[in-house]
Amino acid sequence: MTRPRSSPDLYAAAAAALLVTAAVLVGRYVYTYDDLIVGWPPLLGRWDPHLGPGTPAAVLVAAGVVAYGPAVAARLPWRALLPAAWGTALAWTWSLALIDGWDRGIAGRLTTSQEYLSVVDRWHDVPATLRDFNGHILLHSPDNWPAHVAGHPPGATLTYVLLDRIGLGGGGWAGALTITVGATACVAVLVTVRALTGERLARRAAPFLALAPAAVWMGTSADGYFAAVAAWAVALLALAVTRRSPGWAAGSGLLFGLTCYLSYGLTLFAVIAAAVLVLGRRGVRERPVLLAALLAGAAVVPVAFTAAGFDWWEAYRLLVTRYYEGAAGVRPYAYWVWANLACTVLITGLATVAGLRRAGSVLVRRRAGGERADGARAGEVRLAFLVAAGLLALLAADLSGMSKAETERIWLPFALWLLAACAFLNRPRGWLTAQAVLALLVNHLVATGW
Repeated sequence: MTRPRSSPDLYAAAAAALLVTAAVLVGRYVYTYDDLIVGWPPLLGRWDPHLGPGTPAAVLVAAGVVAYGPAVAARLPWRALLPAAWGTALAWTWSLALIDGWDRGIAGRLTTSQEYLSVVDRWHDVPATLRDFNGHILLHSPDNWPAHVAGHPPGATLTYVLLDRIGLGGGGWAGALTITVGATACVAVLVTVRALTGERLARRAAPFLALAPAAVWMGTSADGYFAAVAAWAVALLALAVTRRSPGWAAGSGLLFGLTCYLSYGLTLFAVIAAAVLVLGRRGVRERPVLLAALLAGAAVVPVAFTAAGFDWWEAYRLLVTRYYEGAAGVRPYAYWVWANLACTVLITGLATVAGLRRAGSVLVRRRAGGERADGARAGEVRLAFLVAAGLLALLAADLSGMSKAETERIWLPFALWLLAACAFLNRPRGWLTAQAVLALLVNHLVATGW
């Protein structure tokens, strides 16, 4: 990790750039809008060069992190680093969102006809709505739910219903909550990396997590909120296995259960959870009660929703039918199975691609037995294993065919774990510059939407 930046890193980044270019060109000149149903393939959006009130702030935040982020992350006390990372992620996400202005960038995001706030008034009786939820999933059903509501378990919509019930209704409050909670995801990843691999690697990853290109879509997409819940489920599990704490295990299970009732696809986080259990297997062996606490916590949310009358399995079956009744029935798998990966490059950046290359090299060397995995090297192997689990979950989502387009939003929960691979990079300022430039270009040139 102390070697100068090698040409294979640049080759990996160049290959990723070519993948994005191919996705744009093929999407524009081989397929039509009626084939892909996205305005600026592979992204859901349209070409719209613009500036906005968030532009100066976004540039300043980016410049500050590039100039001082690595040094501050290396020297700041750990307890101060976590709120600093959260604050930086907040500033970065808010400023990027405000490039589109308050209404289009934040307050109006979750109020469109396909979004969650459009149905808040239909939840007068929450238990009755939960019992009847599945009856409105299919496209031909009476008063069918809009796309995002039908496409997720009711926990997603219920979050914004409860926010409305406590007097914080409307798109402004919903957007602020989503950004504020979503920005904590970077802290959860840092907590996990430190617990499982060591503080040095967590500090190296911190600037990249705070300045993630994914922030373009974290503000304001409900998937950013989902990403934070899932990330904290993993973080608490990492703390549980390293500190032998049943309390942390129960908390992790509770959040994993909630995650599954926010998004069906996030059941794939079981892959990342399994990786954490493998890395922390010594703690699990010493205190088997951790698994019991984890499972007990994980049962809480499913039991509560089932008791209220919502059938998760039936809902998922109906969702698959609804999925192919809509745009997914038209969008070609042959394009999206690889163009989705181009979207992943756009939300994680070229630095992450280079980091993943290095993570793969660490695992290959470890498997070949070429280097003894002790001390700092052991931490690198563990981080590479964790990142590989995140990549495996993402690839499973891709191959499933249930993620055709809009993955720049849908895959935010998985993307954050790939960003941790940037801890393997040296000369971080150059790679951070590339990350910032990518995010600023996308946000200023494309009107993103979902």
